Amino acid sequence: MRTREELPDCPVATTVQLIGSKWKLLILRNIFSRPWRFNELRKDLDGISQKVLTDTLRSMEEDGLITRTAYPEVPPRVEYALSELGESMRPIIKAMEEFGIYYKSLRE
Repeated sequence: MRTREELPDCPVATTVQLIGSKWKLLILRNIFSRPWRFNELRKDLDGISQKVLTDTLRSMEEDGLITRTAYPEVPPRVEYALSELGESMRPIIKAMEEFGIYYKSLRE
């Protein structure tokens, strides 16, 4: 996790720094429903490269938003799930979903 000194003074800017990329938001959207494996995410997130997905998942794990569980199996299995901190973001993502639905309804 980042230290307090590494974060912006503004709380909104802090939140944007944590989830401000389109990929982070879409990964959170998926992981809210259940744990996901790397290749499942890559297939579901149209247009994301393997490198960007890897880097984004690592960043989200370092920030404490998700957890990574590696199972000692052959072939190896890794799952990404929501952490307790990540779970606290559910209302934010839900509000974004509701706004998107509302906005689209204005365009009909």
